[in-house]
Amino acid sequence: MGSMKHLISLLISVALIAGSGGAAVAQQSNKDKDSVKQTTKDVANDTKKAAKATGKAVKKTTKKVVNKAATETKKGAEKVEDKTNSKK
Repeated sequence: MGSMKHLISLLISVALIAGSGGAAVAQQSNKDKDSVKQTTKDVANDTKKAAKATGKAVKKTTKKVVNKAATETKKGAEKVEDKTNSKK
């Protein structure tokens, strides 16, 4: 009879430990979901920052190229004008 009580108390203990382990796994699962959600937000934010930086760099470079082209075009036009005027 004593061993039967011991066996029942052992089974109850195992059931309680297993139940609390399941709760811990469920909590860990929620933490993982929150962690994944936060990681996704961080990645999206970093992508946004990188896109903005790239856009600013493209704008700056484009502006420099256009201005340089305009300057060179003006120089070429002045050369043509000088050659045209010298023939008169």
